[in-house]
Amino acid sequence: MLNSYRFRSVWRVDCPPDEAFHVLADLGSYPLWWPEVRAARRIAADGAELRCRSLLPYELVFQTWHNAKEPAAGLLRADLVGDLEGVASWLVSRDGAGSRLVYEQQVVVRKALLRRLALVGRPFMKANHGVMMRHGQRGLRTYLAGFRAAREA
Repeated sequence: MLNSYRFRSVWRVDCPPDEAFHVLADLGSYPLWWPEVRAARRIAADGAELRCRSLLPYELVFQTWHNAKEPAAGLLRADLVGDLEGVASWLVSRDGAGSRLVYEQQVVVRKALLRRLALVGRPFMKANHGVMMRHGQRGLRTYLAGFRAAREA
């Protein structure tokens, strides 16, 4: 199916896994560090509506709820419903003095325009996602560095 996507990204950040896990679990904080997450509105204790836009001229709006939140295992998993439907997860583990974050997403795009353009738009969607993930990693590193600087002050 042309409107179905699987993504996997591996990030490394300079903070302990418990700090990284805490930030990733806080869906409402994503716009503070991830430029393409334009807005987050809490809809439940473990749920938020996210509005995302990267380089391409469209916005994706979806609701996400944690269906697994296991700090000891470093596992966060969430269901997505809306313009994107599927599952996204983070697996947080120790990596030397820092953390390794593995992001996996399996979704179907439900936004009507993107479904109609699936055949020609697929490579652009994948490239757009890649840009978003690079910016997210950079933003998270900067955000976590602020925590580290505050702790050391």
